[in-house]
Amino acid sequence: MCPLKLAIVGLGKIARDQHLPAMASNPKNKLVAVASPNNKLDGVPSYPDLETALREQPEIEAVSLCCTPQVRYEIARFALEQNRHVMLEKPPGATLNEVAALVDLAQQKQLALFATWHSREAAAVEPARDWLVGRKILKVVVTWKEDVRVWHPGQAWIWKAGGLGVFDPGINALSIITRILPQPLVLKDAELHFPSNCETPIAAELSLQGPGGLPVRAEFDFRQTGPQSWDIDIDTDDGHLLLSKGGSVMHVDGKAMVSAPDREYANLYARFAPLVRERHMDVDLAAFRLVADAFLCGRRTMVDPFIE
Repeated sequence: MCPLKLAIVGLGKIARDQHLPAMASNPKNKLVAVASPNNKLDGVPSYPDLETALREQPEIEAVSLCCTPQVRYEIARFALEQNRHVMLEKPPGATLNEVAALVDLAQQKQLALFATWHSREAAAVEPARDWLVGRKILKVVVTWKEDVRVWHPGQAWIWKAGGLGVFDPGINALSIITRILPQPLVLKDAELHFPSNCETPIAAELSLQGPGGLPVRAEFDFRQTGPQSWDIDIDTDDGHLLLSKGGSVMHVDGKAMVSAPDREYANLYARFAPLVRERHMDVDLAAFRLVADAFLCGRRTMVDPFIE
């Protein structure tokens, strides 16, 4: 079987750190073009935009969009209109309606559309989901705090409307809990902290609830220094579950159960190839809807301006 001929759109930090190594590790995918207005990749034909790439290399079968969410919709729509399959970095768009429109178009064209959630591919996520089956969940506490200057240096787009701010990493936590918890969640309360010079929040606290009144508390913060925190604590009627390091490590009652190296993006590309072959879609918006609800209903407080 010939490898899937892929173009990557947007050659920024996440593309270089994660997407390129993941593509290179999987013989079922072949990077044949890069479309990025400001960056080129040695050894791979590079173009200023996707339109030029598709015109010059019509053999491109699918595109992986790593551009900022504010511009993702128009590029994804163009790719689908040109009968190319599409893989979306998270978040899948700037708004829910953008993604709904892409789903409709992909269905009409019978093309693969993959809204990726890389944190769901962390090693301990599925074992945690399995462990929770049959147990009564009593309380969930999410602590997702990191230093924006380390993980998003110089990325001004994240502070612009549509860039999500602290929800860019926070949505990773939400993608995990909406996967592992057996019941849907609704937003009950939220407080979002906006730097006075930014359009998106630098921190947020969310109170969520599952059926039967299950309390879920999430705290997101971009101002963390020192050790970084990507933890999910779950109390049940039969033990305590801790997911740490972004879902890659799992402890039950203090005992290590799962710990494995990072293969999140490699797993995403392994999943994309069969989606393309079968012309199927994988677009789960549960985490994105919770973020949208927080922006819609959350109280807003102003904090000190953010200085890079």
